[in-house]
Amino acid sequence: MDSVNEQLWTALGTVLDPELDRPITDLGFVASASVDGAHATVRLRLPTYFCAPNFAYLMVADARDAVAALSDVSTVDIELVDHFAAAEINAGVAGGTGFAGSFPGEATGELEELRLTFRRKAYLASLDRLASHLDTDPVGLTLGEVPESPALSSFLHRRAELGLPCTPDSPLLLDEHGAVIGAAEAPLRLRFARAVRVSIDGNAGLCRGLLHTRYPEVVSG
Repeated sequence: MDSVNEQLWTALGTVLDPELDRPITDLGFVASASVDGAHATVRLRLPTYFCAPNFAYLMVADARDAVAALSDVSTVDIELVDHFAAAEINAGVAGGTGFAGSFPGEATGELEELRLTFRRKAYLASLDRLASHLDTDPVGLTLGEVPESPALSSFLHRRAELGLPCTPDSPLLLDEHGAVIGAAEAPLRLRFARAVRVSIDGNAGLCRGLLHTRYPEVVSG
């Protein structure tokens, strides 16, 4: 694989399934991706024919944006295949009409609120992954008191996406809206974060299984 194609796959690796909080490359959702000259061609596939069109639209649109940002790519042909709304989604993304424009008379608006909802869920899941591996009670800790780890890096990334403070003196325990989680409410809030994480991980496992059933050749990460 040459450097441009490596860059293409790296760019696609930054695109997440909004519900599963996993890269589409790890999930096996990229059926093919290549660059010929300065033209990139990408084909995406999903676990079922009836996967939610709003989630599908976000992934196709995000993939197009990620690939189009590559300096060695001047044109992008990106399509979702084997999906009941593929024609509408592909046309909408290619034409830049937005989600509502892709489904006139059906969609009532764009998807930023949906994206925010799943970013908040991803943040809570990352909070559980981090807090559950600490050797001390997380209540009262600041970010600067948390040991470096991949879980901390992921947590800070999710936190920054929500515009929450990431300085060393910031409290570790903030809810998804930025409110400090105190000692009295911490057990309940952390149990909720764990429930969110378990749900996301469970859905990711289910989707991997469905994708493998539909496309037996897929080996996902």
